[in-house]
Amino acid sequence: MTIPKLRMFSSLGLVLGLLIFSAPLALSQETTATVGSRTVVSGEKMKVKGVVTRRDSDTFTVRDNNGVDTVVRLEDRTSVKAKGGFLRSGANYAQTQILRGLNLEIEGRGNATGELVADKVRFNESDLRVARAVESRAAPLEDRASTTESKLSQVEQNAQRLSGQLDELAAVANTAKGGARAAQETADSAVAGVTATNDRISALDDYEPQTAMAVNFRSGSSLLSKDSKTQLDEMATKALNSKGYVIEVSGFADTTGSVARNRILSQRRADTVIRYLVENHSIPLRRIVTPFGYGESNPVAENNSRDGRAQNRRVEVKLLVNKGLLQAAPAMTRSSGN
Repeated sequence: MTIPKLRMFSSLGLVLGLLIFSAPLALSQETTATVGSRTVVSGEKMKVKGVVTRRDSDTFTVRDNNGVDTVVRLEDRTSVKAKGGFLRSGANYAQTQILRGLNLEIEGRGNATGELVADKVRFNESDLRVARAVESRAAPLEDRASTTESKLSQVEQNAQRLSGQLDELAAVANTAKGGARAAQETADSAVAGVTATNDRISALDDYEPQTAMAVNFRSGSSLLSKDSKTQLDEMATKALNSKGYVIEVSGFADTTGSVARNRILSQRRADTVIRYLVENHSIPLRRIVTPFGYGESNPVAENNSRDGRAQNRRVEVKLLVNKGLLQAAPAMTRSSGN
């Protein structure tokens, strides 16, 4: 039984319209909420501490512990240095070393536009190393987002072309009563294809766990055992045979020693696993999610027994695969009706 032609093509047009307007929303994610922005009075001296959240050619935005953003302007006379130690001065750095994620302090005065014109910028060299690592991980993710947006634009263009083809089918249906059933089947196939394409694109930023394992360590050590290397070899083989994969690495420690020592030890263990995967199996760094050492947090067993502590001295390794790439591409079928 066929539906009325006007209802058929109105429904199809509505689906295509929802595709065009909802696809960009599926990729748009707002991950940071700000309390507000600060306007600095012209000529007012001010000192601000916080983390760089945005970097432009002559300005950058720093967010303090209260979530307030301040726009800082750099000039040729701005001094950019690392903090010195006992009886020594910190090293000078180029303004280009002010990166997103860098924890720093700024002293300066307000200008006529409400910005803080920096006289001095100071930071710890350890924070600079962290910011550089964050920047190296962020660039591949931004490239991946640009690629996703490009694919979305192509889908929108295909949807517009499909809409024109459906208009032609409507004209054929109006002149040939016998073609109504064939047009209905073609329209149903088009709607299913558009829906499947939209679902596939929406899943491009969603990863599904495929394999998970735990590599254990001796007390106070970050060295891999022979069994641990065998486990990592198997994980690397599975990863290299997968499409659209990333590897998540998390380090942990038991409660032996201080909290600070265990955080450093858990980070060293995570770094050891990554180094083994990269050096022995050529796993690209862009495929590895930024590692993190949790220290004594998230134990899998009680720390009041020898066996429990042995289980907690571990690195968890997870193989994640892109759900959008796992889904099959939709197939368009043509009706055999006359």
